[in-house]
Amino acid sequence: MAEDILDVDLLAFENGDSSQRSAVVDGVMRSLANGFVFTAHDLSSDLLDDAYGKLGEFFSSSTEEKEQYKVEGSFGQTGYTGLLVETAASADVADWKEMINWGLPMPDAHPLKTEFPFRYLPPVLPEATVPGIEAVLLEFHTRIFEIQRRFIRIIAVGLGCDEHFFDEMLTDGPTLTRAIRYPPMPDAPSGEHVWAGAHDDINLITALPRATAKGLQVQIGDTWVDAIPPDGQMVINTGMMLERITNGVLAPGTHRVVGDPSEPGERLSVVQFCHPTPSTILSPIPSCVNDEHPLAYSAISASSALQKVLWEINLLG
Repeated sequence: MAEDILDVDLLAFENGDSSQRSAVVDGVMRSLANGFVFTAHDLSSDLLDDAYGKLGEFFSSSTEEKEQYKVEGSFGQTGYTGLLVETAASADVADWKEMINWGLPMPDAHPLKTEFPFRYLPPVLPEATVPGIEAVLLEFHTRIFEIQRRFIRIIAVGLGCDEHFFDEMLTDGPTLTRAIRYPPMPDAPSGEHVWAGAHDDINLITALPRATAKGLQVQIGDTWVDAIPPDGQMVINTGMMLERITNGVLAPGTHRVVGDPSEPGERLSVVQFCHPTPSTILSPIPSCVNDEHPLAYSAISASSALQKVLWEINLLG
């Protein structure tokens, strides 16, 4: 069922003629009916190699070393999060994974940081453990976000909006990058645990440029489908905030991460959650409200929507 997730070319949308652009928009919207799409991109493979190499070095350090980078009260928004902390809303046991999270620094006087300090925490990265990692990961964050900002313009056109509809809400948004190490499944404390239980992302869209092993699965109907992009392509999936803005036209891509018995080792992936500014009011756009899709969602702030989900996945409290 790999054909249920299509592959498109971001650069063909940006540089192609009208027919090429239309073909990309059509492919994206058809694929996102399942919440996922693969795309070609222009991200440097050298940057990916460097970032994943340094992250692998960090995760291979001792537990005591990694825990130096925990940030109390950050609720998974910056620094290190250890094993068996985050729990999928659909699960009874915690995910078998550890993470390090970061975004870009924000000036203290910025009005968004003043109003939403929890969303703009300074990045806490393991520079003392892996020299040079901070510059690489901040560059990595910037480059992935740029691709997401460009890609969501395809979605805007597909929704009948101006290409730049999302630009303002993404300006200075608290986009979060998360590196996740999934340890070997035989080391899990019980057979009930999986790498990541079935869940939807809260944000607008999510990008996954590379994973070191299989494991990502997408729910399409009643079936779980392996999400394995063509070589060099990036995975993009939809989140709950986009669902609300589109009045349910684009539902979030439900997914999980499970260990493959044929690959019993660990898995490393880095995902980036593209968030609007916390003050953004998530309200259905007019083009998505019609007889087929009557108005189904009330307006809510992006900040309130996120807090609700963080509570549900055990990152608050």
